[in-house]
Amino acid sequence: MANPKTSEFAEITMYSTAICPYCQRAEMLLKSKGVTEITKVRIDSAPEKRDEMITKTGRRTVPQIFIGDTHVGGFDDLAALDRAGGLEPLLKGQA
Repeated sequence: MANPKTSEFAEITMYSTAICPYCQRAEMLLKSKGVTEITKVRIDSAPEKRDEMITKTGRRTVPQIFIGDTHVGGFDDLAALDRAGGLEPLLKGQA
């Protein structure tokens, strides 16, 4: 039987850097929910992407996480959303 979680999740985009511990924690949390694909936008290797991130989010810190079109915020925001029971519905496009 195929893994049912391979394509049931919304697209996830995460603005990050190579050595960001909060980016790594966010990725671990998402993977613990069954997420297998995260589009990472590295703002340390592409400075123009930092400007894009700031324009989209109004924030300067990483990670900045989008699930579908929804800006979740950083790791603390992602973890709070999970504790409140809102992460899985958002991942599945039900929020």
